[in-house]
Amino acid sequence: MATPVKVDIWSDVQCPWCFIGKRKFEAGVEQFGGPVEIEYHSFELAPDTPVDFDGSTMDYLADRKGLAREDVERMLAQVTTIARGVGLSYDFDNVHQTNTGKAHELLHFAKAHGVQSQVKELLLSAYFEQGKHLGKIDELVTIASLAGLDADEARVALENSTYRADVEADVAQAAAYGISGVPFFVLNGKFGISGAQNSDVFASALAEAAEASQTAEKP
Repeated sequence: MATPVKVDIWSDVQCPWCFIGKRKFEAGVEQFGGPVEIEYHSFELAPDTPVDFDGSTMDYLADRKGLAREDVERMLAQVTTIARGVGLSYDFDNVHQTNTGKAHELLHFAKAHGVQSQVKELLLSAYFEQGKHLGKIDELVTIASLAGLDADEARVALENSTYRADVEADVAQAAAYGISGVPFFVLNGKFGISGAQNSDVFASALAEAAEASQTAEKP
């Protein structure tokens, strides 16, 4: 049986390209056809954002990032169209811009219980498609429950910041790798892919990583 290609993915729940990149990567995995082991890692694009940011995505990008509103409007329209092309329904009018630190803690809690990928999908959809407030522990506990996790255990972990050190370790590793933007994919700890590339790029990289691993295993 072939050894799975280990893929470490750095991303943020509030990164629109990360959800798009997830869909394109999944299509690349299907094209590749071999075994793949995926682990998500934390990357906070805006760790200084308050949990209860008073404003829309438009307000955040225009007022806090200093971008012209017409440029932001054009950017959001473009990314919404691209997202639609991979089956996603972005609704920026209802997105709750927030601090994603607790969402990342939930992802580590989910990892410890073997359902990280499911929770990642739920979080991205909740943020971009459903207008959920992912800075709120109650909302995150609901998402944990949807993935079959124990709600009380999830709440305790989030309230006690049990997995905060794991989030910070991911952020530190990203810095060590020189990762400055997400999504970022690391294959077998050697091959790096930046951005929401087309599925054939991912398929080719997975095949290359698998071949390199098999070559290294030969006596």
